[in-house]
Amino acid sequence: MSDGQVLSQSQPTERTRVRRLSERGFYDPATLHAILDEGLVCHVGFVADGQPYVIPTLYVRDGDTVYFHGSTGSRTMRVLAAGTAVCLTVTLVDGLVLARSVFHHSANYRSVVVLGRAEPVLDDAEKDRVLRLLVEHVVPGRTAEARGPDARELAATAVLGLQLDEASAKIRNGPAADDEEDYELPVWAGVLPLGIAVGDPRPDDRLHHSAPPVPGYVTAWGRDRVARSGR
Repeated sequence: MSDGQVLSQSQPTERTRVRRLSERGFYDPATLHAILDEGLVCHVGFVADGQPYVIPTLYVRDGDTVYFHGSTGSRTMRVLAAGTAVCLTVTLVDGLVLARSVFHHSANYRSVVVLGRAEPVLDDAEKDRVLRLLVEHVVPGRTAEARGPDARELAATAVLGLQLDEASAKIRNGPAADDEEDYELPVWAGVLPLGIAVGDPRPDDRLHHSAPPVPGYVTAWGRDRVARSGR
């Protein structure tokens, strides 16, 4: 996807409109969903008692809602469940852009910003469903083998959902953009692609003697895991 490509006529709000390098802004569900589905960690920003906080956590998108979870005793969960405004972000870094000048160094990235107020999931059956979806988002296929949450674990876990009603994506993908006179400089320039390196699975020290070998969904794990799972 190149800079400036227009995917749809979806309109941003005044709060989500990308103003700096506006051609990198995207607002259509397909782009938002693709970035959210590839990511693993979101950062949840809010203000409590005048103090800003930004908390990293795992998440999952289901339809037009992003869900995240935490302990019922967590300040983050309590504050957000009470209706405090929240800003949720996800960023995927695809490469380092090395220009001929220090000023024009950059990164190729895909990011999403979501604004709103999170809603607590109170029904235990729905909470169970979302928690299983979260595990499937991280490692598709896992919930078919792992034990699900019991009543005690559900009671100890808070789940919040944030609608994608007010969201935007920003994408940079391309070479260095130097000043014209700098193209004559004898300096190497280009893009250093980045990705997630997956190591060899390490069995738990207390693995049961009857446990099966490493599952295929573990050895085949990659950043495209959600797309391959067909979810």
